[in-house]
Amino acid sequence: MRAVLCGYYGMGNGGDEALLATLLQLLPAFVTPLVLSGNPEETRQRYGVEAVPRKSLQAVVNALRRSQVFIWGGGSLMQDASSAINPFYYGGLMKLAQAMGLRTIAWAQGIGPLNRGSSQWITRWALQGCDAVSVRDRASAQLVNGWGIRHQLAPDPVWALQAAPAALQHLPTPRVALALRNHPLLTPQRVANLTQALADFQGSTQACFVLLPFQPSKDRALANHIAQHLPGPHEIIEISQPETLKGVFKEIDMAIAMRFHGVVMAVAEGCPCFAISYDPKVTQIMQALSLPGWSLSDQDPLPLIPDNVETMTQQWLTLYAKGDNLDLARSQIDQALIHGALLEKTLGQLNHQEK
Repeated sequence: MRAVLCGYYGMGNGGDEALLATLLQLLPAFVTPLVLSGNPEETRQRYGVEAVPRKSLQAVVNALRRSQVFIWGGGSLMQDASSAINPFYYGGLMKLAQAMGLRTIAWAQGIGPLNRGSSQWITRWALQGCDAVSVRDRASAQLVNGWGIRHQLAPDPVWALQAAPAALQHLPTPRVALALRNHPLLTPQRVANLTQALADFQGSTQACFVLLPFQPSKDRALANHIAQHLPGPHEIIEISQPETLKGVFKEIDMAIAMRFHGVVMAVAEGCPCFAISYDPKVTQIMQALSLPGWSLSDQDPLPLIPDNVETMTQQWLTLYAKGDNLDLARSQIDQALIHGALLEKTLGQLNHQEK
């Protein structure tokens, strides 16, 4: 059985690559994956799978013709906050697969925000035609439940990604990871405050900072800026292998993360995590896990990021002294495997029907 895997793959985003790596780990052995990728050659080399250009209609159609299953492979694909085109691209591919007779799965989806009526319409239409649906947060579950669509709810699959060792032995301990990104709400004044607070925190703890640009095209500039103002040891590390990126957090004593999957990876490896929300998906995981942190938006139910540098530093020091999250990690990892069970059950049934 061949399955087309559709997501934000091959686009240089560590979180989405981690979703693909997890999906490949959880696919049943009788399924041969075919990945739609922004960088097919890189995807082929990294994962040893067949891949075709995600923006080539001819290549996509040919891939669908040779396959029996189409899978939305995790993440916030159906949302119109970053682009109004997203729901039409991903929803259009789902409907095309269904029209061509493929069985379809919406897997580990974080649905929304859907601010436009057209986005809501195509998302509902696409999901109604799926053979199975799983979502990764309660807000998504409430939305699809309101549409009368059967689904399963479980934490993001990356919780269950098998981490690989990361070589950080050359860096002094303790180590603190930073998984930050640029954002319009992260104003120059807030960047200045954040940078000064990090420098003060480093002065108090003598920690080595490990700066992790999850999506270098968007994150590297901020990492460079912060690194230039740190008084102590630090290193910017770009890791393209998702398993190794997650493995970094095994060697970390605390993380400060804006990136959603930075939060997931840190807590999954038992690392205390302080989160900064720029998006509802980050807010939702912070609330679900009762994580300390702030929001960049005053419209968010979370505490607003402080203007006072000393307040920022003190809150990080409080978490730093608290310790690990191992009990929390174990429960989330166990629940995340529900997404794997859904694949086993659904694809197993389809495979039996094919025979």
